Amino acid sequence: METIYVYKRVGDCEIKGELHPIDEQQAPLLVYIHGGGLIWGTKSDMNKKQIKMYNEAGFNVFSIDYRLAPETKLPGIKEDIEDLLIWLYEKAPFDFDREKIAVVGSSAGGYLALLTGTFTVRPKVIVSLYGYGDVTGDWYQKPSPHYTNMTAVPEMLAKQLIQNEVISSSPIQKRYAIYLYCRQQGKWLDYVAGRETAKLDNYCPIKNIDSDFPETLLLHGDADEDVPYEESVKMKHLLDEANVPNKLITIPGGKHSFDMDMDNQTAVQAIESVITYLQKTLIKE
Repeated sequence: METIYVYKRVGDCEIKGELHPIDEQQAPLLVYIHGGGLIWGTKSDMNKKQIKMYNEAGFNVFSIDYRLAPETKLPGIKEDIEDLLIWLYEKAPFDFDREKIAVVGSSAGGYLALLTGTFTVRPKVIVSLYGYGDVTGDWYQKPSPHYTNMTAVPEMLAKQLIQNEVISSSPIQKRYAIYLYCRQQGKWLDYVAGRETAKLDNYCPIKNIDSDFPETLLLHGDADEDVPYEESVKMKHLLDEANVPNKLITIPGGKHSFDMDMDNQTAVQAIESVITYLQKTLIKE
């Protein structure tokens, strides 16, 4: 039975995680960070079939919220994930093996998962599904060919969807137009980072890899129309240079969010690959 925990409060905003535990004592913990361009998403977005697969494989699952942009900018979002890890190691009131924490994220969540490798308090293993290590790339700062083929979103509509208060959870239906506008205009960084744009090296995992960076698994479709496949290739190259154990699994013909359709055998096999990797690194070490 899942349980909701508040891991952080910012003013009136409670930031929560949803625990899907297993009966085994001191089992590893898989922390899941949702995608959504840092603009939308909720802790409940994690695919239920995936949760079941992870639980059956011996993992507790903790799917989390974090403050969303543009109401909160990148420094605050990074701080939430840092505070989450500190809370897990020091305060979390549920049973799990604190020496065996894996952070798994998809898309923007994959980016945040990779970012945990640069923190003072780090997980044991990172899994990035079609994430990215660099927020300063041209693909995020120029109009996206994929998104400019869609119906144009006027700036006025995008701005109408921005709230007057900090939020840490929102369904895609309420926020997608903000992201679509940003990608059509090449303004994602402006909306997400704001005045921090000049200091973005601190928010690029690819520029902060050291020898203590956690073991990392990357999964990416080579036909991704949103986050370029090259982002994971580049991340692997730099992890190799730093002698950090890592693996890149390429999904031939895989598009963005290839793992979301769990009726598709490719998606099932991808999650099975993650489980095999995590069992090797966390359970059978």
